[in-house]
Amino acid sequence: MNTIHFKKPDIKGKIEKLRHLSREDLKESAKKRKERRQRILEERKNSAFAKKMAPVYKWMNLFSLPLQAIWAMAINLIIESISRHSFVSAWSYAVETPLVFLYNSFMIFVTFSIVYLVRRRVFARILISVFWIMLGVVNGAMLLKRVTPFNAQDLKTLTEGLSLFTNYFAIYELVIMAVGVVAVIIWVIAMWRRGGQYQGKMHRIRALIGIGICCGAYVFLTNQAIDKRVVSTYFGNIAFAYEDYGLPYCFSASLFNTGIDKPNGYDEGTMEDINEGGRLTKTTTGLADGEKPNIIFVQLESFFDPAEVEFYQLSKDPIPFLRSLFENYSTGYFKVPSVGAGTANTEFEVLTGMNMRYFGPGEYPYKTKLKSEVCESAATALSALGYGAHAIHNNGGNFYSRARVYNNTGFDSFTSKEFMNILQTTPNNWSKDDILVEHITDALDSDEQQDFVFCISVQGHGDYPTEKVIENPEITVSGMEDEGKQNAWEYYVNQVYEMDQFAKHLVEEVDKRDEPSVIVFYGDHLPTMGLEAKDLKSKYLYNTNYVIWDNIGLKKEDRNIPSYQIMADVLERLDIHSGTLFNYHQQRRKTEDYLKDLELLQYDILYGDQYVYEGEPPITEGHMRMGVKDVTLSNIVPQPGEEKTYGLYGENLTKSSKIFVNGEQQESKFLNNTHVILNDCTLENGDIITVIQMGSSSTVFATSQKYVYQNGEITLAPEEEQDPPAKNWVEAFEGTEDEE
Repeated sequence: MNTIHFKKPDIKGKIEKLRHLSREDLKESAKKRKERRQRILEERKNSAFAKKMAPVYKWMNLFSLPLQAIWAMAINLIIESISRHSFVSAWSYAVETPLVFLYNSFMIFVTFSIVYLVRRRVFARILISVFWIMLGVVNGAMLLKRVTPFNAQDLKTLTEGLSLFTNYFAIYELVIMAVGVVAVIIWVIAMWRRGGQYQGKMHRIRALIGIGICCGAYVFLTNQAIDKRVVSTYFGNIAFAYEDYGLPYCFSASLFNTGIDKPNGYDEGTMEDINEGGRLTKTTTGLADGEKPNIIFVQLESFFDPAEVEFYQLSKDPIPFLRSLFENYSTGYFKVPSVGAGTANTEFEVLTGMNMRYFGPGEYPYKTKLKSEVCESAATALSALGYGAHAIHNNGGNFYSRARVYNNTGFDSFTSKEFMNILQTTPNNWSKDDILVEHITDALDSDEQQDFVFCISVQGHGDYPTEKVIENPEITVSGMEDEGKQNAWEYYVNQVYEMDQFAKHLVEEVDKRDEPSVIVFYGDHLPTMGLEAKDLKSKYLYNTNYVIWDNIGLKKEDRNIPSYQIMADVLERLDIHSGTLFNYHQQRRKTEDYLKDLELLQYDILYGDQYVYEGEPPITEGHMRMGVKDVTLSNIVPQPGEEKTYGLYGENLTKSSKIFVNGEQQESKFLNNTHVILNDCTLENGDIITVIQMGSSSTVFATSQKYVYQNGEITLAPEEEQDPPAKNWVEAFEGTEDEE
């Protein structure tokens, strides 16, 4: 039998041949593309237009530096026009403060210097120009919707900021923005291809030296500008700072200058000298337990005495009750760190005793340091003496990261608007302040010991409408030619009038408890009304007013006081000496090097090695809960005539109460604090029902106990099925987003 032999195919050879062909094809294709590109470039280079423009390009390359300087000034004028929503305003800024304008233009010029490192100089200049103009556009858009300009803090909280974008802008505005961004991106890509390349010899070493010289000159000019007060490193009002010092400087300052720089002379020995053998960290008081008063601080949003303004007339006094307190209790001007905005920074100074002047320009420690790290405060200082510490705010718990901040500063509880049944709001939809009275008394009732209550109000919040929105105002304003401005002031003073009524209600409720108590009322900053120093009797924009009411016979002592000293001052009057910063103010307020050593102390506590604590910091972790009253359920009733609908009954329910069945959120409708309607839900025996108090960005603030549905009734689930209690709400719900 003949054997048939099959020839084994040369697979490897064929694959290698295909690879070879592929490489050859690729090389040929690349060669053709290169030739085509060269042909196009040659055609452009030899075109009539190119030949006509060649002398112009040569002249532009020869004078590129002065032309670049002119373009930097043009960019500066463009971004200021967009930010200020007016070319005239931008031009006035450039003409009236030429040194500031030129300084910002030089900053832009320095960023353009990197174009000499690349051949595609036109494209590089376009890219840098787009960056600066987009910065102006974003800032201008932000200022249409809020009073705070675009700054580095917005970048640091970008996730939260994006979640708020739909709150700031309408859908059609977002669509216009998206189309604009896409158009710019397409144009920039097109300019990459069409922008051409520099044909001369590249001198990159020379360019690097030039860039270094520009950067060195910028650093030198910055130091000179600060020394000569052309610009400032302290922003009392970030909006005013952007107007005075320009967007480029202010934005870069907010980006790179944060926290407290290490002061000269900072070391362990220096801090030991300041502490004087542990004097600052001691806790002492001359008060017996029964003598310790409740201490309530009430920060009134945008409050000051309207009679301080000199250009209008009021039909009657908008603060009759607080005026009576001014006459009978300790009062004076209250020096705050900001104007027109910056609530959280006044709050920070009062709560911690720290001076904002040592932080970066426009910085909010609530958004940076205190959001993620612990820090002693009035809450820890008074807790060391057995006080309960409670924070209350009739706005969202996530606003300025307050829930995290209060947890990190030693509070026992925080009652935000998510735990309030707010029925009355202003025409601007801010909660009215009278709701705070019941929650302050709830906090005082929540434990057996004396309490420290730190309360932040919101009723006086701007913007103030320029149209007439109150038909029959209690107080009328006259004497101004601008009707819109007069309407805004009339709106404001009527909110202040109601805030005065809230203060009266609070004092009455606290006084009739027959407990020793002290209440400190103060304003956080002036309203956003464009006030100037000449408009005020005090001739100073950083003054609001404070007054200290008490029922324990404190001596009336009128004096002006900065916000970072007020807590120490009140505690000293009560013979309470607790808290490192508060002890420092009490002991060193009138001594030499007081402010210098205060900066060292703040740095040591927040950014240094905490030498002052000698290894025993007063707070290492938070333990706070949200709210002082638990949400409970008691009964469930099927709605007659409606399928899959139930009436759910309980206590302490609010509009922020969300109903979950077996871990899934259900559609519900809030009726009142005892009744919620559960819609489109079919319950079966054994289903687990819980109620979650939910804040913005779906932040879980508190969860009720679990309830079991069985045969048309709900009962509390057995203890072994309940979740174990967490040390604080952050531990329980870590990972939930917060919102600015």
